[in-house]
Amino acid sequence: MTMLSIASGTTTSPLIEVAIGRALSQAAETWPDTEAIVDCTTGVRWTFADLDARVDRLAAGLLALGLEPGDRVAIWAPNSAEWTALQFATARAGLIFVTFNTAYRRRELAHVLALSGARAIVSVTGFREIDYAAELAELDAPDLVWRIMLGAPPPPGWLAFDSIAADPPSAWPDVDPRAPVNIQFTSGTTGQPKGVTLSHFNILNNGAAVGERAGIAAGDRLCIPVPLFHCFGMVMANLACLAHGATMIYPAPGFDPEATLAAIVSERATHCYGVPTMFIAMLAAPDFAAHDLSSLRGGIMAGSTCPVEVMRRVIDRLHMHQVTIAYGMTETSPVSTQTLPDDPLDKRVETVGRVMPHVTVKIVDDRGEPVLRGVQGELCTRGYSVMSGYWNDAAATARAIDADGFMHSGDLATMDDDGFVRITGRAKDMIIRGGENISPREVEEHLHAHPDIVDVAVVGVPDARFGEAVCAWIVPAPGAEIEAADVVAHCRGQLAHYKVPAHIRFVDALPMTPSGKVQKFLIRAAEEKAS
Repeated sequence: MTMLSIASGTTTSPLIEVAIGRALSQAAETWPDTEAIVDCTTGVRWTFADLDARVDRLAAGLLALGLEPGDRVAIWAPNSAEWTALQFATARAGLIFVTFNTAYRRRELAHVLALSGARAIVSVTGFREIDYAAELAELDAPDLVWRIMLGAPPPPGWLAFDSIAADPPSAWPDVDPRAPVNIQFTSGTTGQPKGVTLSHFNILNNGAAVGERAGIAAGDRLCIPVPLFHCFGMVMANLACLAHGATMIYPAPGFDPEATLAAIVSERATHCYGVPTMFIAMLAAPDFAAHDLSSLRGGIMAGSTCPVEVMRRVIDRLHMHQVTIAYGMTETSPVSTQTLPDDPLDKRVETVGRVMPHVTVKIVDDRGEPVLRGVQGELCTRGYSVMSGYWNDAAATARAIDADGFMHSGDLATMDDDGFVRITGRAKDMIIRGGENISPREVEEHLHAHPDIVDVAVVGVPDARFGEAVCAWIVPAPGAEIEAADVVAHCRGQLAHYKVPAHIRFVDALPMTPSGKVQKFLIRAAEEKAS
């Protein structure tokens, strides 16, 4: 019988119908003495009972400030125990948690603050090369009422994070599980980041399903070097641990291969998450062989396409024999397909698995019709995990989600007769560098503002370390004397570091179609030939 490329997940286990704040209370009742969070940088160790009590006081403090259910509270900070406490406290108080990339600069920050209408922001003084306090001081953000400093004395006009705790109320706001709980910003091909609006129902169920498929159970210990501001960290990691009674281990504020290996050893982690570049860096650590990693048995690799050889090395050298591969996008909470620990090895290293429970995926042609098994098309997802929409952007939402409720990924894929999905490319020209999505148009728009640039095209080109790197072909203005260093200087401090072009070519003209469209495939082909 001819089979079409459409598959639906099992529905034997019911979906979770509680809000995240209540789910934390249930976890504290079920596993009160199990460690919920270990922060290796600060030495924090909180049981689920500790975390629940801290979240109570923090949520009460946020409401005591004057914030009301539905208000947005932003965070611009690296991984920490307090980050996760705020994630759960905003959920318990009925607030919407807005997560910002730690690499954002002023231009991006201004956009996401304005779009989200955040009334409060929790931040640190700075991270890596960025002075967060200085960036925020220069911004005009009329909706922003409260600025809260985490981990340092607050500047004038700021509150200290530790000072806002208050006694819990006799009753918490009645939070609808279908209400928004999180806005995450994602780059597409249409310019500046869009705010993906996710509900308690979306992300709690996805986190639980991902954790179950990864084999995470009560008492397991998950090393989390991935950033919490991504779905990978706050949903696939934090909420998976919450749902299954596992420990969240944060090895460092940002990814550090040595700190990650050390945390696995010292905390006897059973699982580890990462994008391919993270695992590559860990395997390449100078003293890798000195670490006893025998406690590991599984984890998840996701965020960008994983080279088969890297997957094999992770299985063999990191002892992650049950590692799984997951595929998804922020707009689908995020995971749509995932392998199982006992799937055949070839399926686990060459595919992104099969459809998740309570979700339908299909692969369609240009008319939106499902293609035959084995035929390439665009991967689409429908089910509980699909976002409610882009925050304050109905037009973009309508373009992304079709009339039948399918979210169109823009990724090209095939489905085999057993339902395993292979990602084969992208229909859209988004760049994925080390798990970070980059909109070529956003970079192009910024470069167009340079007075010595007449035209520009930005594409992704293969990169051994990051999977893809940003490449810009630039047409200089007549008589202009512009160099690559000038282009980098124009971007640095204005765009997140991972968006700054790594490859810059000056050309007389861009390759065009007769109708005047840039032929980016020719640019990519030329770059691959030259490399």
